Amino acid sequence: MPTDPARDAERATAVLTDETTLLPPLRDAFDPPQARELKSAPTVADTIFRRTAYAAGGITVAIMLAVGVFLALRAGQALLPPGGVGLSFLTTQEWSPETGQFGIAAVLFGTFTIAIIAICISLPLALGTSLLISEVLRGRLKQWSITLVDLMAAVPSVVFGLFGVYFLQEAIIPVSRWISTYFGWIPVLAVTDAEGNALTDASAFTSSAFIAGIVVALMVVPTQTSIMREAFMQAPAGEREAAYALGSTRWGMIDAVVLPFGRGGIIGGTMLGLGRALGETIAVYMIISPIFAINWQALKTGTNSVSALIALRYGEASEFALSALMAAGLVLFLITLVINFTASSVVARSRSGAQSEG
Repeated sequence: MPTDPARDAERATAVLTDETTLLPPLRDAFDPPQARELKSAPTVADTIFRRTAYAAGGITVAIMLAVGVFLALRAGQALLPPGGVGLSFLTTQEWSPETGQFGIAAVLFGTFTIAIIAICISLPLALGTSLLISEVLRGRLKQWSITLVDLMAAVPSVVFGLFGVYFLQEAIIPVSRWISTYFGWIPVLAVTDAEGNALTDASAFTSSAFIAGIVVALMVVPTQTSIMREAFMQAPAGEREAAYALGSTRWGMIDAVVLPFGRGGIIGGTMLGLGRALGETIAVYMIISPIFAINWQALKTGTNSVSALIALRYGEASEFALSALMAAGLVLFLITLVINFTASSVVARSRSGAQSEG
């Protein structure tokens, strides 16, 4: 049958333009998809967990604020006029609340001296131990090492204090004497009398900031090691394998991958250890010989700390003296709070990645 080309073209055009036959499916197929709202009804377990977490966080913050407010209110009598000493509380070395001459300059200096010595000793120990556990040990030995380090953090402070008094002090005195003999030209490592003559008697080296710092270092090593180990173990396995593929040794891989990746953990662990060292009480109280004067010679007998001062004078303090002790506690509370918040911020901003295989 002969066909008419013009009629066929009209029919084809009608089919393509007929909205009831072909175009609606085509239009629907090529229309951009509409966004759907994804909503899921929370389960009872999710609701309970969320509320419990919010409650725990709120209670923790509330307790911290309550402690700060309590210390501030109790310290007002010693700090604020008319009977308070004001800002001279931070610059006075003497501690005699009964006569109105008191301050924490000496005890604050001793607190930082002990803490700095502790960090200088604990940082290499924690760094080496964390690298050993995360990069060298394997299998059950690794798990036992992690458990042992964590258990060290649970040892009571009084045990460390007894260890320092009855064992470590006697063993450290020869070391202190040797350091003073050969490095006494450094002022902080010299041990001299009032006239500047070098002292060699064992009694001149006991109950020093150096011995207290060593004991505190042993106490903060587990905390620092745990934080550094967690940071090192999160170094991406891909970057580790890439370093090995390029010919790196184990130490080369650690230096190029693990240490840069765990820098936040190293800094955070160190600062958290510093906060712990600043607030240590019982062990320091058992070791030191309290004085209320700035002692620049770390190896020499005599130092003090804010926490040891509170433990020493709390039982016999009058109402005004107790307010002065609360003021000292407030200063220590603020210092440790700043350090711990800074450490938490550093850890939170540290690089994250896939956990390496142990």
